[in-house]
Amino acid sequence: MIGLSGLSFALAACSDNSDPVAVSGGSFAGCATRAYADIGGPFELMDQTGTLRTEADFKGSPTLVFFGFTYCPDVCPLTLRTIDLALDQLPVDIERPTTVLISVDPERDTPEAMAAYLSTDAFPENAVGLTGPESRIQEVANAFKAAYQRIEQPDTFDGYTMDHSSLVYLMDENWTLKTFFTHEASPTDMANCLTELLAPDDT
Repeated sequence: MIGLSGLSFALAACSDNSDPVAVSGGSFAGCATRAYADIGGPFELMDQTGTLRTEADFKGSPTLVFFGFTYCPDVCPLTLRTIDLALDQLPVDIERPTTVLISVDPERDTPEAMAAYLSTDAFPENAVGLTGPESRIQEVANAFKAAYQRIEQPDTFDGYTMDHSSLVYLMDENWTLKTFFTHEASPTDMANCLTELLAPDDT
């Protein structure tokens, strides 16, 4: 197994002057070898309905966690679309993970904005959007070793964008990291890995 120190969580650019990249040693490792016990942690954030949620709400079932924001022009919608297509490819006996988008832009991503964004037909229908105060966003990002930063763009209409790491984390029923996916994973790659890891135990 690749040691956690060998992982490089680069920023996925949602700005116009950078390439969207996420570099990870896990890209070259097997699906089942990308589990690290110290990824993830407790949180308290608000979902798109205005309901306070914690990690306990997602225990008992698998969850796909992704950090992004609603103004993201490319990486975030592409990732959510990839997840949606992957879930469509899962065999009928595989439990569909819940998709959770944690905003790195709480200034703009109100619960109402998250609800409108996640209602897009091309995104997973069970997606949950989480937002909250910057301090809480930073805490959960640190727990996932996810990086993000604000990039000022004074000459644009929006004024700024957010760069952020683009890994998708599969958390198991105990809220423990099972594996992760980089931006390079295709829907079929993701579906095959989910099938391998979430297949019912017949023994």
